[in-house]
Amino acid sequence: MNSTLVRAISGAVYVLLLIACIMYSSQSVMLLFGIFLVLATIEFSKLVKFNSIISVVFTTGLFIFFGFTKTNKTFDILLLIFSIIVSMKALIFLFDNNLKPINNFSKVTYLIGYLAIPFIIISKIPFVNGNFFEPKTLLSLFILIWVNDTFAFIVGKSLGKNKLFEKISPKKTIEGFIGGMLFSLIVSIFLAKYFVVEAISKWLIIAIISSVFGTLGDLIESKFKRIAGVKDSGSIMPGHGGVLDRLDSIIFVAPIVFLFYQILYYVS
Repeated sequence: MNSTLVRAISGAVYVLLLIACIMYSSQSVMLLFGIFLVLATIEFSKLVKFNSIISVVFTTGLFIFFGFTKTNKTFDILLLIFSIIVSMKALIFLFDNNLKPINNFSKVTYLIGYLAIPFIIISKIPFVNGNFFEPKTLLSLFILIWVNDTFAFIVGKSLGKNKLFEKISPKKTIEGFIGGMLFSLIVSIFLAKYFVVEAISKWLIIAIISSVFGTLGDLIESKFKRIAGVKDSGSIMPGHGGVLDRLDSIIFVAPIVFLFYQILYYVS
């Protein structure tokens, strides 16, 4: 079968599965992202050469406990703070020229704050506007990330001349980054007005967050792969690589968007 067709079918199945599970119920969201977390943990463990069984038991345990257990807002904030701290560590890791293997302390830290907690936060995003389940918020976040990735690629391939971060991701360009963000901003206006029905200004900010931190998340995962000496984190999705390759943006964006909603909650 033609590789382009395989990639298209694989991508379509992924998108349809994601949309169906997000829109169906909170339980289907938990189940889907619980499975995604297991797969992403296995892939990440192979990248950093860490015991996959221990890693899966650890991250799955955290996801089940904090995802399925009703926690108060203070506890959610503590999880968020830890994830933000680990995100800062990941950014330092990204901009550090060191390509040496990651030490065991960092591996455990990333398993908690880079994988487990962001997946927990993703499952909480449909509830950011209250205790009721609102799947359109999470789906809109995915749409913005998809739009950013798609148009960053299209604009970058057509007009890109200046490399964004050549030593980690040679194909990314500054022009592509700007193009992806501009189209995300345009789409965010339509999402705010006709889909989630929230303030346009809020979703313009979320679009900027998605573009900036989604790109950073992609670059961070690329550095993990660069150190491991592999092109993809896995091969479960023909033509697209692994689960971590598809979710590297959302797991870095979700904590920042969740933080944004908490700020709105406390200032309102």
